[in-house]
Amino acid sequence: MELAERKRRLRAAMALRRGEVGEDEAREAGEAVARQLAAMPEFGAARRVALYAALPDELPTAAVYRSARAHAKPLLWPRVGDADALEFAPCPRQEDLVPGRHGVRVPAPHIPAEPLGDGDLVVVPGVAFDACGARLGRGGGHYDRAFPPGAAAPLLVGVGYAFQLVETVPCDARDRRLDCIVTEAGVLRSPPRAQGRGPELR
Repeated sequence: MELAERKRRLRAAMALRRGEVGEDEAREAGEAVARQLAAMPEFGAARRVALYAALPDELPTAAVYRSARAHAKPLLWPRVGDADALEFAPCPRQEDLVPGRHGVRVPAPHIPAEPLGDGDLVVVPGVAFDACGARLGRGGGHYDRAFPPGAAAPLLVGVGYAFQLVETVPCDARDRRLDCIVTEAGVLRSPPRAQGRGPELR
């Protein structure tokens, strides 16, 4: 089966599963993810946090937003800018975000984007993840292009429901792997491949 078809089937299966999540389950999972993330040393050390405003079928990020505010972390949010490229701009209050593409709330266009780098932590959405840090997105490739494989990048943390963690995510060399994945069940770390170690769940 071709890679594109495998991705399509996994996206379809995950869309059905996400549709089964009730409001209370979603809220509790979002709060659990926020607690897991806040307990990470990397979160405490992060100089800035890049978050995203979740769509209705995604794990809610409102609790992560409240946690970042409580820890006085400067917040940036993704926005699709020129040439269909993903950029990040500051916005301290989520309620000041404006409607963007596909109903996603983003920083207002007049707010200048800021580069991300070492010391920053980026919360990354995904459709599915695996233990090696592979991520399946919605198909636009925006995060993969923003943080290409092999390039220096801030800490990339995927968040989602525990059921979004699958055995294998179909991917190729263009797909950027994550540093860790946080679900309501725990934190799954993807150590450097050079160490020859498997992932650690705590």
